[in-house]
Amino acid sequence: MKRLIKKVAVVGSGIMGSGIACHFANIGLEVLLLDIVPNALNEIEEKKGLNLESKIVRNRLVNEHLANALKSSPSPIYNQKFASRITTGNTTDDMAKIANYDWIIEVVVERLDIKKLVFEQIEKFRKPGTLVTSNTSGIPIKFMSEGRSEDFQKHFCGTHFFNPARYLKLFEIIPGPQTSSEVLDFLTNYGSQFLGKTSVVAKDTPAFIGNRIGIFGIQSLFHLITEMGLTIEEVDKLTGPVIGRPKSATFRTVDVVGLDTLVHVANGIYENCPNDEAHELFKLPTFITKMMENKWFGSKTGQGFYKKVDKDILTLDLDTLEYRAVKKASFATLELTKTIDKPIDRFKVLVKGKDKAGEFYRKSFSSMFAYVSNRIPEISDELYKIDDAMKAGFGWENGPFEIWDAIGVEKAIAMMESEGYKPAAWVTEMLTSGNSSFYEVKEGATYFYNIPNKSQSKVPGQDSFIILNNIRETKKVWSNSGAIIQDLGDGILNLEFQSKMNTIGGDVLAAINKAIDLSEKEYQGLVIGNQAANFSVGANIGMIFMMAVEQEYDELNMAIKMFQDTMMRVRYSGIPVIVAPHGMTFGGGCEMSLHADKVVAAAETYMGLVEFGVGVIPGGGGSKELTLRASDLFHKNDVELNVLQEYFMTIAMAKVSTSAYEAFDTGLLQKGKDIVVVNKDRQIAEAKKHALLLAEAGYTQPIQRKDVKVLGKQALGMFLVGTNQMVAGKYISEHDLKIANKLAYVMAGGDLSEPTLVSEQYLLDIEREAFLSLCTERKTLERIQFMLTKGKPLRN
Repeated sequence: MKRLIKKVAVVGSGIMGSGIACHFANIGLEVLLLDIVPNALNEIEEKKGLNLESKIVRNRLVNEHLANALKSSPSPIYNQKFASRITTGNTTDDMAKIANYDWIIEVVVERLDIKKLVFEQIEKFRKPGTLVTSNTSGIPIKFMSEGRSEDFQKHFCGTHFFNPARYLKLFEIIPGPQTSSEVLDFLTNYGSQFLGKTSVVAKDTPAFIGNRIGIFGIQSLFHLITEMGLTIEEVDKLTGPVIGRPKSATFRTVDVVGLDTLVHVANGIYENCPNDEAHELFKLPTFITKMMENKWFGSKTGQGFYKKVDKDILTLDLDTLEYRAVKKASFATLELTKTIDKPIDRFKVLVKGKDKAGEFYRKSFSSMFAYVSNRIPEISDELYKIDDAMKAGFGWENGPFEIWDAIGVEKAIAMMESEGYKPAAWVTEMLTSGNSSFYEVKEGATYFYNIPNKSQSKVPGQDSFIILNNIRETKKVWSNSGAIIQDLGDGILNLEFQSKMNTIGGDVLAAINKAIDLSEKEYQGLVIGNQAANFSVGANIGMIFMMAVEQEYDELNMAIKMFQDTMMRVRYSGIPVIVAPHGMTFGGGCEMSLHADKVVAAAETYMGLVEFGVGVIPGGGGSKELTLRASDLFHKNDVELNVLQEYFMTIAMAKVSTSAYEAFDTGLLQKGKDIVVVNKDRQIAEAKKHALLLAEAGYTQPIQRKDVKVLGKQALGMFLVGTNQMVAGKYISEHDLKIANKLAYVMAGGDLSEPTLVSEQYLLDIEREAFLSLCTERKTLERIQFMLTKGKPLRN
């Protein structure tokens, strides 16, 4: 049975409900967001003489909650314009409207009695066959649907979004006793294809999968920090990016999520899992109890494990429960991993550490491995679901079974035994059955150890993905130190950057040219894409800095020309070139996207020409390209300067989109040509599909443009007046003025006396000249050096 979702109703508009409503609006659906009617007027309403029957009053709660969500940072919505897709109302006056909605999601307070009342109300109005789901983080699904009709129970289950709903990818689907398999299959696919989530079907057990394992991990650290005499800073250093976890690590994450939220889930597990072998670990340590009494919940109350006082960040001393200055944490073991790029390759080294860090990792991984192995089959029958849940819900780069594999299954068991733990019996059975790891990669697909079958089975749902990790070596066509070219099949190549932060230097440029050469000779098209955290942070500014300091201006000129020529080759080759940006797509990474035949962007793409931050203008064709795009938008009798000024400001203010959809507004993506993919896992496969479509439609190499209209002195005069006013108003510095005026010269096409048609090469030449002249400026070199050493822009 085919099921179409056109309209979604969300009942409950708190932080989670508003976030879920925004994410459905993100993907283009019509959303109805409902909440209760207030039982009293507030001061403002009283002063205005309103009464409880007024629509403004009756919808006050839902409107306030949604407005607060839309103002929050990071934003729950891809583009503020999308908020118009959400209609608000209240559960007293507007519940009947749900009869016209395809999916009703309940997101009210975590109390079974209240949820059951809401479902009773929903059942009065929903049409048979309509999906009804509950976003709960732990209330058993079987209790919620008690007393409801057969049709309701068949179409009812739990759908647990993680907060914030836009950013965290885990989508747990928890069946009730009567949930139909059709509903589960539909939601699994819908979560992945439309919502961009990692869909995981979980059993109806306390805290499901993600929170059961995640809260165990945090509670384990709460006890370990005391046992080992570690500080908060030390644990956050050990549990952050070094092991592929978010920068917020453990304690900063708890502050952001809210200690009260974590304690609520931990207490639920403690009360409802009496037979859990780690039952006592879910008991709250004394310092947590004290923090709860003091209402030190974290960011929402202004203090938690960390506290901001003026500009200083203070840390809680867990012994004295007083705040003190942050202490720098360092460990010899971590120094040994500095040359190991990928977190997955560091674990072998970390657990062998001879200092406190090594001891910490041995203890924490041993307890985690024992715990996850014992949760099968209680919370899941398949081990890959536990890894998927931790990666998608907690931002771990690798799940516990993947880490176990990286250390070595047998070696990790020996480590566990020395720490007083032992794995579940099925793990030793796995080894005796001749399987030495939890995962294997065969023919580009990932296989997992299937416990009942005692053999490797293919992880389902991979057919719509291309996982570069799985084909990197087997499908490699060519590589150098900065990039790898792989064969994606069907005549399409993929170019994957391998440099630090995917910066673009000489080796990457050589690889782009090689990939185009190969594609033109033997293949049909090229995708430039990767599956790292970010697409590319731009050109290798370290190389530019060295050449500028050494005053090697001829070499620098050649390097910039090679960059420009390569970007033009991306545009003017004999095969379609698709660029697939995601995450940070800055500077040169953005310029590459500007020159693609088509961009297939992940929704979470933060794109911008940010060169002003290091004291230069875009020099890889970015300044030229926005001038060209402005020219294409000039219409007869329009004020052409307005269009050009918008593009000038995009560069001069180093605007970065907060999503791919915002990049359409800044002109960095083009409507009708470029597309957005919500699920990043599908991006390479989608890009390949579009490369094939262009090739099969009879792709012909475009001809370089010689018809770019530039406005000369007319535009230059306007820009110079504007930039001088900015300096006079102290909005920009003298050096900002110098950079802005160089950009103005390029985008005006020079000081031509009248509007003129010029070639792209003409614009590239004056762009390169402007870039090089800025590289001779001391203040530019100071900006580049500051960015290289501090990782942030300098305003000088």
